[in-house]
Amino acid sequence: MDTAGDSAGETLLRALRGSGFDAGVVSARPTDLLRRRRRTRAGWTAAAALVLAAGVLAADGSAPRPEATPAAGPAAAGALDPARLVRVPAEAWADTARVDFSAWPARGGRTADRGLLARALAAWAARPREVAVTAAPGTATGPPGHAPQLLYAGNVAGRAVVVLLDGDRVVRYGESADGPRGRELAFARTDEANVTTAAALALSRSADGGAGGTVRYLLAPWIAQAATRDLLRAGEEARPLAVAADGVTEEAAVPRTDGPGAPDGPDGVEASGAACGAWPALELTSSPRIVEEHAFVLADLGALTPVHLTYTPLPDGPGAVPARQPREATGPAARAAWAPVACRLRELRGGGVRAVNIWEFAGTELPDGAGRAVWSCTRASGWAGPGDVLVQLRPPAGPPQDVARSRGTAACGRFGQHLLAGTRWRSPAGRWYVLAAGSREVAAITADGAARGEAAGRALALPVAGPQGGAVVLTGRLASGVKITAIDGGAGGRD
Repeated sequence: MDTAGDSAGETLLRALRGSGFDAGVVSARPTDLLRRRRRTRAGWTAAAALVLAAGVLAADGSAPRPEATPAAGPAAAGALDPARLVRVPAEAWADTARVDFSAWPARGGRTADRGLLARALAAWAARPREVAVTAAPGTATGPPGHAPQLLYAGNVAGRAVVVLLDGDRVVRYGESADGPRGRELAFARTDEANVTTAAALALSRSADGGAGGTVRYLLAPWIAQAATRDLLRAGEEARPLAVAADGVTEEAAVPRTDGPGAPDGPDGVEASGAACGAWPALELTSSPRIVEEHAFVLADLGALTPVHLTYTPLPDGPGAVPARQPREATGPAARAAWAPVACRLRELRGGGVRAVNIWEFAGTELPDGAGRAVWSCTRASGWAGPGDVLVQLRPPAGPPQDVARSRGTAACGRFGQHLLAGTRWRSPAGRWYVLAAGSREVAAITADGAARGEAAGRALALPVAGPQGGAVVLTGRLASGVKITAIDGGAGGRD
């Protein structure tokens, strides 16, 4: 018997077992030669994309800059080729059930300018340091994974502008109209955009020294009429806004957004000194080819995509409607609701907001014969889903009173339709009260703590010693028997 051979065999078996060897498994992995060939092809593909980007960046006659570095993630082969850009037929929007940015045709006077388009794509992929980049919160800024869709290429106010759609984001590239100088990229989310939130894009801006100035918009092809109106002046008529054949508007005023809050001083001047004497907004009307008599309002907050403004009226009293989705902020009641709140929109600047709705959820009689107050919840919904809310009490006279704020919440939205809120309030007679109000399904309200009491229905008012003092805990009971707590910026209101 060969003892040495047996020992060597056992050693080999132990080594194979230790390395995970299984005699019942057939290895079907490619050979080293095949792996090397695949790696070589992948390397050439990545190199080709970088060479194309570098070549285009040098199209102005200068050598490729060493600071031009690729953005995160490689661009797909062919995504940087202007000839492969997706171009939608001019009338596609009228023959589709998907009325969003994907239905926009390619417009503008430079859609055939291969050099401009190539520079835009290359700047997006390589991101040289001199290209200024801005992006809405939560928006990916990496290079495209496939050929984007061309929405616009042309000269606007002394700038060459290219707008591209890549899945759920829009990208705007800008440079000087006479060459690749002063270049910039702006990114915005567009997931689940629709006939209103895909109705306009900001093409160019001019500042007035503050945060106001003017803007030119590119409007969707389904927009039949455009106008502007001042949200602070509910009784004024909208003013027509001229639109060129390629969908670009004349200059439109934009609001100042360089200060917080709503006006609380004379002549629309805040106590902090920041002016809010006007809040211009867009009022657009859709073509009857897709929807009859549909007008809506958009507000500019300094981003690539303007914000859709809506309104939900009181559930009872004059003008009451059954429970429903928010309506457009175009009627007299909607304009009256937005007038005292519009200046607060500046607090949302740069926040990636998609839409803002004012929900008037309760109307209550104030103590001491002070009249009827309206309780509202203003919800700013972001493209990512969560939203921020501001609950206010609007008395018959004077500015609204802030009641509660909550961030990253479903409250006051489609999945947060039950609401209870409360605040301390001083009557014109000088007496202090705890006031509370609930939404449509609230059947009773209970107060514990510094003030105790219960009221059937959707409103409660209890006297208290003053503006300070112990906490008052409010609980509401829905018609179904479910209990909810008051929204308070913390865990309250999330039941």
